[in-house]
Amino acid sequence: MFSNKSKAADAELKIKMFKQSKKHIADFIIEFKILDIKAETDDMYTIFLVKKNVKTDIIKTILGCSLMSVPEILREWNVVITLVRQGYKSTES
Repeated sequence: MFSNKSKAADAELKIKMFKQSKKHIADFIIEFKILDIKAETDDMYTIFLVKKNVKTDIIKTILGCSLMSVPEILREWNVVITLVRQGYKSTES
């Protein structure tokens, strides 16, 4: 039991410091989700961490939309982040 708590604490520390940097967004979301599962954090805190750790331009684009389209649950955030990033890629080429 102590080992499980220790693993969850380690995963929580890693998820707090886990930045997207130059990772492809799909890879980042997958790795982030794995850490989230291991850390056993609640969705609201995980959403906070996603917004904090994904590239700022992506989050600004999402939050710049009308309030009705801003995601409310973690799964929606993951989908919207991926879609926004794909949109950036198509406009960059």
